[in-house]
Amino acid sequence: MLLYEDVLTGDEMFSDAFPIKLVDDVVFEVDCQLVTVKAGADIDIGANPSAEDAEEALEDGATQVNNVVHSFRLQQTTFDKKSFLTYLKGYMKAIKTKLAETNPDRVTAFEEGAQKYAKKIVANFKDYEFYSGESMNPDGMVALLNYREDGVTPYFTFWNDGLKQVKL
Repeated sequence: MLLYEDVLTGDEMFSDAFPIKLVDDVVFEVDCQLVTVKAGADIDIGANPSAEDAEEALEDGATQVNNVVHSFRLQQTTFDKKSFLTYLKGYMKAIKTKLAETNPDRVTAFEEGAQKYAKKIVANFKDYEFYSGESMNPDGMVALLNYREDGVTPYFTFWNDGLKQVKL
């Protein structure tokens, strides 16, 4: 199993247990879903329960959570467009510096790809929810939660070059 950690903070962000797609060699899109979690119980990431089961489970003190948020203890945060752009500029600079040390051949591709993808994010800024890693380190990666074209299926966007793979 592969675990993906933030290169700046070491926070665990997601694993290959979730459906992952690399987009434009810049970001990973990780599909997620709402699951029902009962206090002290294992997470059920299987099929959707029937309506009766869902009502019963929620009555027993269970809650509906996003499985990636819950599994990796991601913390929701907020941004307005101006503060997000300020954060993103600093984050991209930190990743560029880290890449220059660890993989200098990747810097140019990262700069070009990240700049194009950042424009897409800013153009659709209102569609995103923002999550930081468990440490809530303001210098770390902010994962972006959005929904597919169907308006129902959630997915996260993570910067490829801001992650390191760890084999478990």
